[in-house]
Amino acid sequence: MLPRREVFPGVIEMNYQARRRLGCCVYLVFDGPEWALIDIGYQDTLEDIVGLIRQMDFRLADCKYLVATHADVDHVQGLKRAKEIMPQAKIVGHAQAGRLLEAGERIETYAEITAQGISIDLPAVKFDEFIDEGDVLKIGKRKLEVWHTPGHAPAQLSFRMGDLLLSGDNIYRDGGVGNIDAHHGSDLPAFLQSLERIRDSDVTWLLPSHGPIFRRDPKHIQKTIDRLESYLHLPDFGTCAVDWPLLDEWDSELEKGFDASKA
Repeated sequence: MLPRREVFPGVIEMNYQARRRLGCCVYLVFDGPEWALIDIGYQDTLEDIVGLIRQMDFRLADCKYLVATHADVDHVQGLKRAKEIMPQAKIVGHAQAGRLLEAGERIETYAEITAQGISIDLPAVKFDEFIDEGDVLKIGKRKLEVWHTPGHAPAQLSFRMGDLLLSGDNIYRDGGVGNIDAHHGSDLPAFLQSLERIRDSDVTWLLPSHGPIFRRDPKHIQKTIDRLESYLHLPDFGTCAVDWPLLDEWDSELEKGFDASKA
């Protein structure tokens, strides 16, 4: 039997448990015999993760939920196979993510990025239950409060448990955020609102979907907010911006004509 390396009471993160990178952060939340997985990652790491779970003396039959924070392929590719291994576990997530994964959609899930030669298998899978803002997942006596935190993706969910927030792809320890891409359904104004909510919350710890766990620091989050706010008015992320003031300046110059002495 492997010792359980809990990052917090009742929470194991499988990369930390393995002491090596397995992909996105996969959180196992448990209380007594009952447990759940927040994301599952790629299919080719599923056997490693299931093997670790067994070695920690968790019964697969006691898994209550397989949770999808959103529908990105790097978070959910192994979901169908996980359900086959643990058929009693309910697959839960936001309705929009459920629609994408049931249809096997490939663009919004980042399974297909033709320009970069990326084409990843994404087995279609059906959710057992949809969850959204204000819902609560119960694992033993532990409660995961569901936050809908869109921006990176329309279906992005975060989960609060006491002073912990399993914060998805909202923000990482270096101030980076989940990809911003119109084809993925990213929404910059919504992203800012989600970050402001996290900044203004009273949680102590952020447990992201990628990279190390870190303390919530409003100043750190504000720096990221300031950066993203600037993108609202620049073409850096295309149609995710709300305007481009430079074009208004250009309209004025077109009327007056180009003056090299003032350029």
